[in-house]
Amino acid sequence: MRIYTRTGDQGKTSLIGGRVDKDDIRVEAYGTVDEVNCFVGQALAELDPKRFKDIIVDLEKIQHELFDCGGDLANVSDKRPMKLKDEAVDYLEARIDELIKEAPELERFILPGGSKPSASVHIARTVTRRAERLVVSLMKTDDSLPQVTLKFLNRLSDYFFALARVINFRLNVKDVEYVRSAKVFRDGKRKEDK
Repeated sequence: MRIYTRTGDQGKTSLIGGRVDKDDIRVEAYGTVDEVNCFVGQALAELDPKRFKDIIVDLEKIQHELFDCGGDLANVSDKRPMKLKDEAVDYLEARIDELIKEAPELERFILPGGSKPSASVHIARTVTRRAERLVVSLMKTDDSLPQVTLKFLNRLSDYFFALARVINFRLNVKDVEYVRSAKVFRDGKRKEDK
């Protein structure tokens, strides 16, 4: 099988139902979702399958949903249905609630890092936030994109934050608090979210 097509040599790429420039905001958005998926794969490669069986199940599920999300972002056809569903958001919310209970309570912001898999998850979190910002920009010009795309990315970054903390906790690695931070959390949630 040949993986190069030469069709992108003029700076254009194919979507589902059209072609655009390779620097189109839509391509930036689904390319960034692909970056997230790669960092999830890196975290998976760093996790001990015995200690993190439940998390591995989560992350493999999320990788499939990220493919769905990227496919939806690349879909400009009115003939092909979108794949990402509200159930993906519901699942993330339920898992976030479980993870928050497992990690120690948090009062201040933390520095990204700790263990290697936690650091990879923090990178996935920040790249997810970038994807979310790109989707917001895309939605200003394309109102056909379903709201679930934005909700999924928003919850996913929250999931990654909670997950990074649980990974460190299970590995007995303490989160490092940002020393200049005021107390911004109460009962594991941001004060303004109460």
